Amino acid sequence: MGARPTPPGAALPPVLLLDLDDTILDDSGGTVECWLTVCTQAARERPEVDAGGLHAAIETTRQWYWSDAERHRVGRHDLRAASTRIATLALRRLGVDDPALAQRMGHGYRDLRDARVRPLPGAIGALGRLRAAGVTLGLITNGAAASQRVKIEQFGLAASFSYIGIEGEVGVGKPFPEAYLAALQALGCAAGDTWMVGDNLEWDVLAPQRLGIRGVWVNPAGVAPSDGARPDRTIAALTELLS
Repeated sequence: MGARPTPPGAALPPVLLLDLDDTILDDSGGTVECWLTVCTQAARERPEVDAGGLHAAIETTRQWYWSDAERHRVGRHDLRAASTRIATLALRRLGVDDPALAQRMGHGYRDLRDARVRPLPGAIGALGRLRAAGVTLGLITNGAAASQRVKIEQFGLAASFSYIGIEGEVGVGKPFPEAYLAALQALGCAAGDTWMVGDNLEWDVLAPQRLGIRGVWVNPAGVAPSDGARPDRTIAALTELLS
């Protein structure tokens, strides 16, 4: 990508654009456990179904489902429908065609996931410290308007941001250029004065870099970036931006 690395301790930019899920909020940390719970419940309803086998089928199916960009775009606007579809296909892998059970699984999974959403350690405090340091903050998040707004309001995040761009409200999401350009226009800032920070290498690093925005990758697991990807900076958590 030809990105110029931004070393730790470098001066903060005038503007930071931030992702929401798994950058500020722990949104997916309970994915495996929540699916395992609903698979165990389903096995009680259908004794011919092995909970472990169903969970394995769920894992295979959900990885397939979310791997396609178009399925991802459609699915994230109705997560309950997407989870129900995943459960339907996983059950069918095991020879079970039970739409009612699949719907209970899909909705039960989403209920468990929603109940587990929490701010990542230090993230809320980091937002306040960044604002105190004079940084203008914008939020760019994919997903449906209602579900994302619920999280923003639940954790009192709106006051931290001078711009909030939710895919379901703006009409376009990451990685489309218009999602980032809408934020730049609303904030009256230039791409060269802006960093984008998030956990998705394509959406939060590579796509913004193509517009001249520096990309900061939130990578708590320390995995290697894909071939050709060069984040301007890699951090484990938002708090590292202030160190």
